[in-house]
Amino acid sequence: MAILGSIIKTAIDLRGAIVSEKSPLESQREILKNLLEKAKNTAFGKYYGFSKILKTEDVQKSFSEHVPYFDYHEMEAEWWSKTQEGLEDISWPGKPSYFALSSGTTGKSSKKIPVTDDMIEAIRTTGIKQVGALTNFEIPSDFYEKEIMMLGSSTNLEKQDQFLEGEISGISASNIPFWFRGYYKPGEEIAQMDDWDKKVETITKNAKNWDIGALSGIPSWMELMMKNVIDYHDAKNIHEIWPNLQVYTTGGVAFQPYEKSFNQLLAHPITVIDTYLASEGFLAFQNRPGTTSMKLVTDNGIYFEFVPFKPEYINEDGSLSQDAPALTLAEVEPNVDYVLIISTVSGAWRYLIGDTIAFTDVEKAEIKITGRTKFFLNVVGSQLSVNKMEVGLREMEQKFDIKIPEFTLAAVKIEGEFYHHWYLGTETEINSEEIADALDKALKEANKNYAVARSKALKGVKVTTVNPNIFHEWNAKNKKKGGQVKMEKVMDEEKFTDWEAFVKSQKQ
Repeated sequence: MAILGSIIKTAIDLRGAIVSEKSPLESQREILKNLLEKAKNTAFGKYYGFSKILKTEDVQKSFSEHVPYFDYHEMEAEWWSKTQEGLEDISWPGKPSYFALSSGTTGKSSKKIPVTDDMIEAIRTTGIKQVGALTNFEIPSDFYEKEIMMLGSSTNLEKQDQFLEGEISGISASNIPFWFRGYYKPGEEIAQMDDWDKKVETITKNAKNWDIGALSGIPSWMELMMKNVIDYHDAKNIHEIWPNLQVYTTGGVAFQPYEKSFNQLLAHPITVIDTYLASEGFLAFQNRPGTTSMKLVTDNGIYFEFVPFKPEYINEDGSLSQDAPALTLAEVEPNVDYVLIISTVSGAWRYLIGDTIAFTDVEKAEIKITGRTKFFLNVVGSQLSVNKMEVGLREMEQKFDIKIPEFTLAAVKIEGEFYHHWYLGTETEINSEEIADALDKALKEANKNYAVARSKALKGVKVTTVNPNIFHEWNAKNKKKGGQVKMEKVMDEEKFTDWEAFVKSQKQ
């Protein structure tokens, strides 16, 4: 047995035994009070009367009644723009050290989300919690001596006036604890590279020099990196290069669409642990085996609210209607889709992060991400969420024995009739009409609203298959490669026209 690994594992076990957690409900009440207390003298806190809210009998209820919902554009225009100008105490005390750049999955322009020192500490603390949770999995002691490959954005942050800017993965990696740097790969020099292709090429050439025990990053880019490493070293699978690889920490998007293609790059199964690290904070992580759900971090700088995901509450641009009801953690139910609302130590208040979630276990505060508010296809009443889309595609993978790691679709008019036009990323030749019929049938059975729409205004389904690499190249063209970049699942007609022209250009 590896002695050092055994010592580290024992220390983590001991810390877990000593540290007792409060209930998620109690933690959330305390977090909200702490947020309001700390921010009561900011411009935002004074405007919305945080001091008065703190004196009410039901702080959670009073908070939801006095502070409106904000999406990014509203928060930026009314408050964060002032912070970017260098003003202090706007929506959080002082000034942030960083701004996280996030193009998300829609739009070409980057959002700039403040990242305060309090948020950096919160992310670091949650990271330690996640490491501690590894002892709940059947992972041998020698794992704790191996190196961790964190594949993210450049840690070479850009100086903009008084702030440093970069993607959240780059900001987080630039703030890793000193004691962790010996385990961290690809190392600081390679991590600073801005050119994604050059970074992957350098990782590929150096891969055999490292004893990687864990991988961390978005699935699509991790797959591409592993394929490069395997091809360059003429290996059959990634375990021929990194025989001690045992854990993959995923995040940013659901892992299930990539599971089949990802596993084909391995010699044997590894432990997959899901996380939910967004530009706005480290929101949740999987802390036990036997589930793919993640536990909300309810005691560390983020207060959560939940709006039922119903068409009448969602505006056309994906923002929330101000009369939409918000529920606390005490009021939610399992297996119901909710729009996630957060208030944080970075000065985001009742902020629409853009994701929808469902609780798999309310008592444990465990969730799964079910989609995006903007990726809700409700043309002619189909009410098709990303979660329902992906369930249908997993069924197609099994039925036709294929891999579909990427997809996008739009509601389009063909000869005056509405169709759902799907583009599926697969390397397998398949009859488009046959899979369109099967997908249509699966969605009808899984979603009664879709079935009703198909019997009325939604004429049919069209499927076009393309190589998955086209999705990566589209992201590279419109945003950039790697990091937090994710593919938009639902497009409007204008974007879809651009997409089809791009696909056509790639096939020539």
